[in-house]
Amino acid sequence: MTYQDLSGVRVAVSDGVATLTIDNPPLNLLDETLILALRTFAARVRDDAAVRVIVFESADPDFFIAHGDMRFVTEPSRLAAYADADVLPGTNMMQTLHEEIRALPQVTIGKLAGFARGGGNELLMALDMRFAALGRGGQAQPETRMGIIPGGGGTQYLTALAGRARALELILGGALADPALAERYGLINRALPASDLDAFVTTLARHIATLSPAVIQAAKTAIDGHSLTTENEALTSLFTADAVIRAQRLLDAGVQTREGELRLEDLIDEVH
Repeated sequence: MTYQDLSGVRVAVSDGVATLTIDNPPLNLLDETLILALRTFAARVRDDAAVRVIVFESADPDFFIAHGDMRFVTEPSRLAAYADADVLPGTNMMQTLHEEIRALPQVTIGKLAGFARGGGNELLMALDMRFAALGRGGQAQPETRMGIIPGGGGTQYLTALAGRARALELILGGALADPALAERYGLINRALPASDLDAFVTTLARHIATLSPAVIQAAKTAIDGHSLTTENEALTSLFTADAVIRAQRLLDAGVQTREGELRLEDLIDEVH
């Protein structure tokens, strides 16, 4: 699969991990160029067997994505080209983009080391996981201060992550949530020292990329299914001959012995 023809982003694939670097100067606005590039990327990568994890990062040291292009409001003709576009029923182009990314079979991870506001934060929240650098930028939905509301999925994503009360606080207040507050409110998984962010995300992404696609899909299906029945169905689908062999290898290596259980994670890695 090739991604070199996309404008506004750079994509590199290595060891099962696709790193998508947003590079849409001068501010990484979520404009027509970036929306088209991201939708094209999503359409291609979903069937790319070489990719199991996607890391979204920015080439701009200050902005992940600044926000949606405000010219969509001031110049309605910019939206005209999307009037008959292939969007999900009842949604706008930005909502469709974010839902296409949310629906990817791969695990998606956001790496935030700058500002993500408006549509930029909505895209970030559409990812499976987010990690941020302490002391660098933050996240915000400032739309109400401009006389509108978030319209790229922000009201739904923010409520799912932070709860109704905090979603109302952040949307109606419109204030910036720095990484420490964002972590406390659940907008990001972890806020890390800036010097540790790259290594942490790289290690996590490479670990997940070693998992079988079936395991990744079963985990996402069970989590998104919100039911014990879905979880049980996803689990039993993995009870294969290979799973039996792996379980026996673990038992032979010392799992379920006192010595083995004291160092279980290392033992699993060794058997893998």
